[in-house]
Amino acid sequence: MGSLPPPADHEALDIYLPECQTAPVVVASPHSGSLYPAKFLAQAAVPLAALRRAEDAYVDELFRAAPIQGLPLLAARFPRSYVDANREPYELDPGMFEGPLPRPRNHRTTRVAAGLGMIPRVAASGEAIYRGRMPSDEIEHRLETCWRPYHVALSMAVEQTYGMFGGALLVDAHSMPSSASGIGLRDREQRVDIVLGDNHGEACAPHLMDCVDRFLSGRGLRVLRNQPYAGGFTTQRYGRPALGRHALQIEINRSLYMDEARHEKLATFGVMERTMTGLMEEVARHALETLLQRPLAAE
Repeated sequence: MGSLPPPADHEALDIYLPECQTAPVVVASPHSGSLYPAKFLAQAAVPLAALRRAEDAYVDELFRAAPIQGLPLLAARFPRSYVDANREPYELDPGMFEGPLPRPRNHRTTRVAAGLGMIPRVAASGEAIYRGRMPSDEIEHRLETCWRPYHVALSMAVEQTYGMFGGALLVDAHSMPSSASGIGLRDREQRVDIVLGDNHGEACAPHLMDCVDRFLSGRGLRVLRNQPYAGGFTTQRYGRPALGRHALQIEINRSLYMDEARHEKLATFGVMERTMTGLMEEVARHALETLLQRPLAAE
């Protein structure tokens, strides 16, 4: 497949830009980061292995052909258990912090109640991440060093794409634990392989969702829409179909390409990488055919 171009130099994320962007598509992986700050690990009450279960491990590599195909690829370097870039900036649990908290803050969401705010309170296992409360100034530190750089870069990529093509599709790439379907993995006919999320039709034009569903289903993968994942902050923020900006979340069952217990790639990794490469080719072709006309609502 060739090799990736070197990423742009940034502490918070890797930005892989094509030599020439050829289609109105941007690919992003907000949860594949695996660089754990030493200070964070010292604060943690759970081992690194527990923190790593929240990662969308290797998802950025599944889509690594994107820049070779003429599409920008962005991947967070910071881990999801440290900062979740798929949350609102002040979507926080006030009980985690000591000292004055920033305003406005959004602490009444179901995600915060579950311990999964912008700074998560619990690991994927449900165990508390921190031994005690942390200083409230840690909020702005993590926003400035992780969350904001990621979204500034992503917003720029989307807007530059829109400016070039008169439309933009953001493919927000994720993985899901095999247990998410609630169905035994040995029953291949029932296992959910892919979940596509468009915020229940609010974030993406139906023909784009149909294109992705048709391609993946045609490769023998079992695809569901918006259940149990309809999309998070990213699809809500960047998905504005009436303004020519579309966002589609894709969740890939981890058991298709990795050993979840050992956190290692399976021999089938190459199969899934080729599938995602083919998907990007199909999405790029379809987007070029359908998004070239700037919608009237954007004028």
